[in-house]
Amino acid sequence: MPTNLPAWGVYVHIPWCRTRCPYCAFTIVVDRDSPKHAYTLALLRQWEAVAPQFPSPPTTLAFGGGTPSLHPPEDLTTIIRTIQPTGEVSLEANPGQVSLALLDAWREAGVTRLSVGVQTFSRRHARLLNRGHTVEDAEALLRDVARAGFRSWSADLIFATPGQTLAELDADLDALLAAGPPHVSLYGLTAEEETPYGRAVASGRITPADEHAWRAAYERVVSRLEDAGLARYEVSNFARPGHRSTHNEHYWRGRPYAGLGVGAAGYWPDGARTQGPEDVAAYIADPVGTCAIERPSPADAAVDWLVGTTRHVDGLALDELRARGFTLRDDVVRGLVRAGLLQTTPTGLGLTPAGFPVADGVLSRLADALTPA
Repeated sequence: MPTNLPAWGVYVHIPWCRTRCPYCAFTIVVDRDSPKHAYTLALLRQWEAVAPQFPSPPTTLAFGGGTPSLHPPEDLTTIIRTIQPTGEVSLEANPGQVSLALLDAWREAGVTRLSVGVQTFSRRHARLLNRGHTVEDAEALLRDVARAGFRSWSADLIFATPGQTLAELDADLDALLAAGPPHVSLYGLTAEEETPYGRAVASGRITPADEHAWRAAYERVVSRLEDAGLARYEVSNFARPGHRSTHNEHYWRGRPYAGLGVGAAGYWPDGARTQGPEDVAAYIADPVGTCAIERPSPADAAVDWLVGTTRHVDGLALDELRARGFTLRDDVVRGLVRAGLLQTTPTGLGLTPAGFPVADGVLSRLADALTPA
């Protein structure tokens, strides 16, 4: 285990939701009487067991879900004060569930960054996504968050919903940019297996956006956000200077992170991968024993690292890849460069503007081209 650990973070999964979005494949619990305090105590027990794996304090703490804004503020305060991150503390929140008093409570608890799950301002597409809030709720929360005094905040936007026109997408972008977000996270709607939306697509009841429509929508969003001063620093994330998500950059730069709670993944400094259980009751009963620990092979670990880092604007550092014992086949790299999808950088390789929209395909080719050094 390294004694001088670089920046690392803690992810805490809060599974509570008021409704299940039809496209969501995350571990959630739709229950107004959820055992929230018992869950907090389980998180603290797991942290006590996991913390020794990390020889320095965490630099970030992120509450994700689910809907972390449904967790009691006093419990969030306890978690933050126990983990004691030295930097960014982020919290996901949904419109329609947040008051000015809650914003004040989160800020006093130590939250420095909010991520607001807007997704769309279109009533038609909000109905399809089954969002548990109105368009007016979204607009009101963005106004309140912008004035609340957090160091930074972000808004989520879903694009490529079935039947969405570029005019409708522009209307969403107009409303979003009017709020002046310092950060935007972009999500192309995908049909995940075992979700209501995925089953509807598989059965033919819903026709998703085709590849051409998806690409056109993505490029429209990129153009509009960059024109507004939000620079793309990862395939789906855009920020004004000084407002990148410090926590999420741990994932994209191959840094360790602890995962606490049901469904939470973790990556320890010694290379171990962890995965929280799906069942809340089982987790509360034994938050340590129900967490699976796997030690991937060197090749699998290299693929994980390659896929994460290449999505970032800084790209893939070839020296670090070689230090992991691997390199890339020259013919594959040259082919991607000739195709205009990959370019050389001062430290290695990075996606080009044409490569970002097809990043998944490029990353698949690179993963297949991995070979022992």
